[in-house]
This record gives sequence, C-alpha cells and structure tokens, in this order.
Amino acid sequence: MTEAADRIFVNGEIHTLADPDDGGDAVREAVAVRDGEIVRTGRTHDVELLAGVDTDVVDLDGRVLLPGFVDAHTHLTTVGRYLVHADLSAANSPADAVDLLAERAAEVESAESGAEKSESDDWVLGYGYDESTWDESRYLTREDLDRVSTERPVAAFREDMHVAAVNGVALDRFADALADAPDETVPTGDDGEPTGVLLEAAIDPIYRAVEPGPSETRAVVEAALDGCAARGITGFHDMVRDSHAPRVYRDLDAAGELTARVRINYWSDHLDAVREVGLATNAGSDMVQVGAIKSYTDGSLGGRTARLSEPYADATDETGQWVVDPDELNETVADATDAGFQFTAHAIGDEAVDAVLDAYEDASRTDAGEARHRIEHVELADDDAIERLAETGVVASVQPNFLKWAREGGLYEERLGPERTAETNRYREMLDAGVELAFGSDGMPMDPLVGVHHAVNAPAASQRLTVTEALRAYTSGAAYAGFDEDRLGTIEAGKRADLVALDDSPWERDDAVDEIHVALTVVDGEVVFDDR
Repeated sequence: MTEAADRIFVNGEIHTLADPDDGGDAVREAVAVRDGEIVRTGRTHDVELLAGVDTDVVDLDGRVLLPGFVDAHTHLTTVGRYLVHADLSAANSPADAVDLLAERAAEVESAESGAEKSESDDWVLGYGYDESTWDESRYLTREDLDRVSTERPVAAFREDMHVAAVNGVALDRFADALADAPDETVPTGDDGEPTGVLLEAAIDPIYRAVEPGPSETRAVVEAALDGCAARGITGFHDMVRDSHAPRVYRDLDAAGELTARVRINYWSDHLDAVREVGLATNAGSDMVQVGAIKSYTDGSLGGRTARLSEPYADATDETGQWVVDPDELNETVADATDAGFQFTAHAIGDEAVDAVLDAYEDASRTDAGEARHRIEHVELADDDAIERLAETGVVASVQPNFLKWAREGGLYEERLGPERTAETNRYREMLDAGVELAFGSDGMPMDPLVGVHHAVNAPAASQRLTVTEALRAYTSGAAYAGFDEDRLGTIEAGKRADLVALDDSPWERDDAVDEIHVALTVVDGEVVFDDR
C-alpha cells in the first residue's frame, strides 16, 4: 500500500519548469509531498489518492505554483540592515536621505538611553540610496551627513555598496586608515579636503567598524529571512566576509528554525581558514552548505570604478579601477581551484570580465565547467566574452533588477552612452549562445518577481527573456550554479518540496510581474509563509 503524503497541494496551476529538452514546462493541477520530498504530480483526483487521515490538504484555489526561487547572489545581512537601520532606497533626493538618517539618529539616541543599545556603537547608518533616480543626481557627501549629526559618526551606503558617504566625525575617527587608502578612493574637494565620499577599498574600515556582533547579526538575519519567505525565496547564495552570519545560519539550522536554504560563498581572504578547518565546496547539511570562494576584480558602474576597455561617457579620462588586479586574481583562482573549490568573481566592466575568463582558463584545473566557476554581474560583456562563457561552462550569475538602469536617461546611459547601454546585461544573447544563466538580486531589492519583471520587459531585444526563461534562471538556473540541480529548481518527483504560490499568473500579467502577490512559500515541505 502506498504511504500517505504529509501534505498535498490541489486545484492549482502548477508549472514544473522542467528541462525544456525533457518534456518542457508541463503544467499540473496538484503535487504531493512526503518527508520534504515531492512524490507525485498530476491531476488533483490522482494526487488526492495519497491523502491520508493526517495529510494536510492545501487548496490552491487556482493559484500558480512554481518551484521556490533561489537568489544566486545576495548579501543577507545587508538586506536585514535595510530593515533595522535607515532604508535609503525610499529617498527621492539628498534631502530625503538626510531626513531618513535624522529619523534613525533619533532612534539611536533613544536606544542609548534604554536597554536596546546597538552593537554598532553610536553609529547612524543608512543603506540603499541610488542617486541615479534623483533629479539632483549626485552622491551624498560629508556636508549632507553633517546635517544629521556633528557628534556621532554617520555613514550612508549606496545600494551597490561600492560607494559610501560619511560625516566629519567619521572622517576624523578614521583619518589614519583613510590616509593609507589609494588616493582615487578618497575624493577631495577644491579645498583639498575629503568630500566624505568613499570608494571601494576606502570603505573597508567603515564596514569593519559597523559590522554587527553575534546577537545583532542574528536579529538582522531573522528579519531578512522573514522578507525572503514573503517573497517566495526558498534558497539563496550569500556573499560573506568578516561576518557572524555563517554561525547564525548553522545555529538556526541546528534548532530547526532556518526558513531558507543557504549557500555560503566565502571571500577569498577566508580561503586559508576555510581550507584549514576541512571545509570544501558543497560541504554541509541539507540547509547550509559551503559554496564558492569569492573575489572582486573591479568596482561598479555607479561609482565609475567598473573596469572598462573604453572611457566612461561622463568622465572621458576614466576607465575604472582594479579592486583586485589580474595578477593577484590569477594566483587566487589557481590556489582555490587547486584546493577543489568553486570560484566566483565580481566582474562588471568588459575588461574585468575578460580578466576573470583569462584567470579561469589559466587555472591548473582548466575545466571551469566541471568546477562550475562563476562570474558575478557580467554587466558589460562583448561577443567574444559571451562565446567564451558558453564554451567554458562558466556560470553567468547576473542580476536582472539592474536593468532598471538600462532605461532611456538612466544610469547606464549616463555612464556608458546609449550604444553601450544596449550592450549591457545581454541575457537573450547569453541564453541563445548556451551560457549557463543564474539570476540573483544583490539585494537591490531582494525580490525575484522584480528581477523577472525587468528581464521580461527589458528595453533591448538582446536583454529580453520570456517569462518561462526568466523564471528558470531564478529557479533551476540558480540551483545549477549551486550544484543543486538534482534536488532543487523544478517541481518533479524526487526533488525537494521548495515551492511558491502566486495569486496571479506571470504569463498573463507579463507587463506587471513585479506587482504579483506571493501567497504561500514552502521550504522542504513546510509552510514558512502563508498570506492567502
């Protein structure tokens, strides 16, 4: 006699998103789950045969059920800090940002008088501003942040985390460290004094100073995990450096309280430590695994620090910066590859993308497809780079929400000009060339339906995907990037029951995918969010 299911989902429009070469996106009505595993899909009548006395029957009432979303690139503690500190993504101008920071300053002052003093000491922090959306398109400066406070340090981080602003108190506190930073990372004004804008390596002392301690890390992780569940995210690849987050993930996992699968990509300066304690790519539990070793190459387009082969359109004497130069990258890639680790490198400009591909080809284990090495972002890649990605099997781990900058008059056009703007984020051409495509958010925002919306409604044909293709990049594509294609990414018997139900069909509302409501999120067969 067939064992009863623990939970069955019936009366739905279930898109399996299976491999198009193996039956395509078959649509079912129902799915049965036992011990966290999908055991049957099909018509409601057939799946109901697995209902027993204790089976939880979930009526989807016509909703669309998809594989759970996997965010292939995020920084979860930063996402959580948006919820705890000032969320500057809501600012429409420098003045708005200052007002939000002033509100946060009042909260910090209040907390200091009570029992809720933050582990970030006396800092006033804000995350996520994007000046490219403002009429007054400029970075925040010391002058702005001095209006928030002249008594305690204030820092505001651009959403790409490659640009920050600090006030005079912070500049004074970190004067020695900033004096050692490369000159181009600490811009000065006509008076020769720092403007308060910090770029790339100059931000590192600030990051270290405001990194939350263990209990605050747990608080921001739990806040961000609640946000993940509400957005249908059942797994994510976290980019981790000098953080207590890995310990928090493992503690939550041990307590049975982790509500999403986590793949931890450790920064390259952790390589020796990770190797010495015996960890390796894919080591871990069903819920928490070691991922890749990660490095930078260049910076960001917003900060004009992405490394380009041709100058910026709005700064014709600049071609960006190497955050990690190619020689150092080659050594790190070879070291990590020899140790058997997957490697992933941040590369945005075309020159940086080429440098990463060169490093992968030069590594002692040259089959980057077997190692599943990745490149994060790949915002500007020429035809040769796309062909090399396809030939080597290197995964393009990309962020479709970045296409918000590709609109007419947007950030890309300002930095690159209209011709190169149309050559950014060429997902259509990557997929057609056979590139392994994985979608993530970089936390800007951490919302897969926003990313799917931008990919489906991209301004250039070379960027635009179908709804099915975009959803696959956020499910099976991201699962593949984490060696998880055999257990995640599609709704098929034998896969883990990581699922998301939507109130509306993204195929029928392809012009407004970002407005679709997540109704239900399931991880390993357990409901972690229910807003039906």
